[in-house]
Amino acid sequence: QKMGELPLDIKIQEPRWDQSTFLGRARHFFTVTDPRNLLLSGAQLEASRNIVQNYRAGVVTSGLTEDQLWRAKYVYDSAFHPDTGEKVVLIGRMSAQVPMNMTITGCMLTFYRKTPTVVFWQWVNQSFNAIVNYSNRSGDAPITVGQLGTAYVSATTGAVATALGLKSLTKHLPPLVGRFVPFAAVAAANCINIPLMRQRELQVGIPVTDEAGQRLGHSVTAAKQGIFQVVISRICMAIPAMAIPPLIMDTLEKKDFLKRRPWLGAPLQVGLVGFCLVFATPLCCALFPQRSSIHVSRLEPELRAQIHEQNSSIEVVYYNKGL
Repeated sequence: QKMGELPLDIKIQEPRWDQSTFLGRARHFFTVTDPRNLLLSGAQLEASRNIVQNYRAGVVTSGLTEDQLWRAKYVYDSAFHPDTGEKVVLIGRMSAQVPMNMTITGCMLTFYRKTPTVVFWQWVNQSFNAIVNYSNRSGDAPITVGQLGTAYVSATTGAVATALGLKSLTKHLPPLVGRFVPFAAVAAANCINIPLMRQRELQVGIPVTDEAGQRLGHSVTAAKQGIFQVVISRICMAIPAMAIPPLIMDTLEKKDFLKRRPWLGAPLQVGLVGFCLVFATPLCCALFPQRSSIHVSRLEPELRAQIHEQNSSIEVVYYNKGL
């Protein structure tokens, strides 16, 4: 190792910031969901991939600084799947979450009055969700096209049914209540979509490891806990974007300014949603550690016995909860 060159012991397979604190996780996800990553060219992505793969192989690109190495790692992570290494389709990347959700949510909140537009935007949203969930699946459990199709159709049907059911229920209530129908539909769809998309993990379990990352077995209990945490953070992610803009728009639409310029409604709504999402997306991803832990006493009896046999001193095991 030459003078001034980077040491080879920087843990770039881990996030840069301490993941045991909320602040560390938030900084990590602000970097991961940064929409500016979408503007990078194929050549820039390749360059980052080379830096990262070379570094992992023990080759330091000359003149590389630690900051550049971390930047390359986050660019690489933003575009390539961690388990399969394949490039993730543009709209399935975490960095596309904000611009895509901003457009879709803005439209769901703007066009909530007529049945065809409600159906159309809920369908667009679930199609987008299906792509994101598929792109960010946990790589160990390959999901079949049939399972994907079932999850997609069920989530879309669930979302549309919730939206239309609530829409007819709120006809006789104040107009402000009607504005919250899209949120209820999205929350319901998340509760259907995520467990279905990850049904394989609920059937066979997800890998649990000890502190050092040694695999100890598969647990369905851990999968349930992980999926529950993801559903909660996805619903929380939607709250600011779907609760704050309707309140603001409801007030603004009563003012002359918007009455004279009704075409401003949709772009204003999309802008407000975007502003909320830029903060809500990373902060809600950060609610629970990506590498979650569960007490051995809460695992399935067979797995508990199996772990006890291997090492009776283990009390807590770890698993990747997915996003």
